[in-house]
Amino acid sequence: MQYRPFGKLDWKVSALGFGAMRLPLNSEDQADINVAESVKLIRAAIDQGVNYIDTAYVYHEGQSEVVVGEALKEGYREKVKVATKMPVFSVESKADLDRVFETQLKRLKTDHVDFYLLHSLMAQTWRKAQELDILGWAERKVDEGKIGYLGFSFHDEYDIFREIVDAFDWTFCQIQYNYLDEHYQAGKAGLEYAAGRGLAVVVMEPLAGGLLAVQPPVDIQREWDKTGVKRSAADWALRWVWNHSEVATALSGMNAMGQLQQNLASAEASGANTLTSTEVSALSKSRELFLSLGYIGCSKCRYCSHCPQSIDIPVTLGFLNEYASKRREPEEQGRIKERYLLAVPDERRANSCIHCGQCEQVCPQHLPVRKLISEAASALL
Repeated sequence: MQYRPFGKLDWKVSALGFGAMRLPLNSEDQADINVAESVKLIRAAIDQGVNYIDTAYVYHEGQSEVVVGEALKEGYREKVKVATKMPVFSVESKADLDRVFETQLKRLKTDHVDFYLLHSLMAQTWRKAQELDILGWAERKVDEGKIGYLGFSFHDEYDIFREIVDAFDWTFCQIQYNYLDEHYQAGKAGLEYAAGRGLAVVVMEPLAGGLLAVQPPVDIQREWDKTGVKRSAADWALRWVWNHSEVATALSGMNAMGQLQQNLASAEASGANTLTSTEVSALSKSRELFLSLGYIGCSKCRYCSHCPQSIDIPVTLGFLNEYASKRREPEEQGRIKERYLLAVPDERRANSCIHCGQCEQVCPQHLPVRKLISEAASALL
């Protein structure tokens, strides 16, 4: 495992961090985690050098923290740093802050959290955090020894990001960053600005919700082949993130042992400024090609999973992304349609949308979900 500086702290973090948002499931119910497999997976990651575990109050309908707590029993808690998050978007009073935090400690079976984030800050939630003086509350928890260091995760434009960075003496931040999203939200400018201020930068969605882990369209594969380097799609994407010296760790939401082993191998071979200019250029061209195909930036976070019509929005948008990527292969597009009909029950398909907009209110990517679901209904049904 490669280890990298964590901002100003005298501690190094594993290049690969374990993101506990996509744990193995027993069913389609996000709360129905396969606990045995998840514990086995998390412990295998720790045994092979991962020392940063990221979870949140809302992941897996509140069950992610519970499973992480189980995995960190029997001496594993002492081997890692644990990060979890205050759901600023759902708290309404100062009393909520204590209630949520005490629940988190119980779930995690710990008396302290090493790294604590204000979750999914954007303009609206940042104002709310200020009104509730959440940072003042969090500083008191630091003084009590219940929180080690403070940070935030972010989903908005660069100007808001810079305002938040400048407003407090943060230890770290967490941003979405991959070769498709190099200039999206905080983007490269935010990465460099935060690192320049001494913050450790934790990267989420290095594989764009899994989109960058699957076989790419033929034109993109052709660009990679020109480099003479053979890598899996996930390896290309992860190595691009780790090529940036400003990145402390990249979180991967792994749900199978094979994924873990592949990502560990990528991490072991990674390093800042280790990609050649030819390889970087190939990935830049890959981004242009993806965007020309109509790439949809859905990260499959599943915050929209409580659709009143029960539409499986992340799965539908995933199929729409796949359909767009095969624009030059009509026969393959036909097979994608068939797979959508097999994978998604009639009552959960795109044509059930009533355009209420509830999904757009919770989407951290600020996607025009209603428009995209209408496009999916036209394309896939």
